[in-house]
Amino acid sequence: MTTSTRVAPDAPARPAPPARSFRRGAGRVPYLLLLPCLVVIAALLLWPLGQVVVMSLYDLDSVRQVRGQRPWPFAGLANYREILTDPFFHTVLRNTVLFAVANVVLTMVLGTLVGLLLHRLGRRMASFVGGCVLLAWATPALTGTITWKWIFDDTNGLVTWLFNALPDGLSSALFGRSDWTGYGWFNAPLSFFSILTLVIVWHSFPFIAVSVLAGLKSLPGELLEAARVDGAGPWRSFWSITFPLLRPVFGILVVLSTIWDFKVFTQQYVLAGGTQDRPTFMLSIYSYATAFSPPPKYGLGATIAVVLTAILLIVTGVYVRSLLKQEEL
Repeated sequence: MTTSTRVAPDAPARPAPPARSFRRGAGRVPYLLLLPCLVVIAALLLWPLGQVVVMSLYDLDSVRQVRGQRPWPFAGLANYREILTDPFFHTVLRNTVLFAVANVVLTMVLGTLVGLLLHRLGRRMASFVGGCVLLAWATPALTGTITWKWIFDDTNGLVTWLFNALPDGLSSALFGRSDWTGYGWFNAPLSFFSILTLVIVWHSFPFIAVSVLAGLKSLPGELLEAARVDGAGPWRSFWSITFPLLRPVFGILVVLSTIWDFKVFTQQYVLAGGTQDRPTFMLSIYSYATAFSPPPKYGLGATIAVVLTAILLIVTGVYVRSLLKQEEL
């Protein structure tokens, strides 16, 4: 026996499902909106980077070869073997890593302390101090470096004048000399890297301070107030509440600082007065000097640039992966 179901004549009609083609078109809209940005990134970043990678695989030692007819003399991985087996490259890599680590630590510590100070100040005083701090960050790298180079000038610099103003006995007892006129502050590697670190930290910490301040403004005040009621001091509150909540912010700032400090070029080039001071070389200026100083070696210079990019990608990948793991936990 079969049964049949009847639909009441006044039952509302079921709406027809949307067309499959319309749903497919809607799914492509975000990619179409991102397409102009991807084209710009490819034209301004990926294409030049690809050209550098290609040049690192060829033996190019003159402008005539670079601008001449193809094919270029293919070298394969010979440039990479030459660079990685060069003892001077290992010295430059050591200088770069130590300099970057020291600058990242100092920049993060000073920027965090200034951010905490701005958070505790009143609105007017915080605006005034924050504006003064941002002047250093807003100053172009070239302008700021020239100013610092004048400050450490061996004849008319402010630092030379201050040391000459010390009593001769005190200066001789502390530093072993009483006359500082003509002293080359940028000649010894230790003093050079100390001044370069001062310049980089001075120019970089305002960004860290403002970023930390923005993160502190987003924290719930109830947690800090509860910790204060429970008797936790500023140090305990920072490490138990503030730092865990702002860990993603600190992670991004560490990544950015690492990238910036590994790529330092303008400040070192200006302070050193060019590419003659090889004991103070780092990867960026080493790549530039190899590619453009006579005799030019464009293939080796491109190889050093690729190695530097690979190091930065590895460092960034490690930080991003650690942040993602923390977010999952």
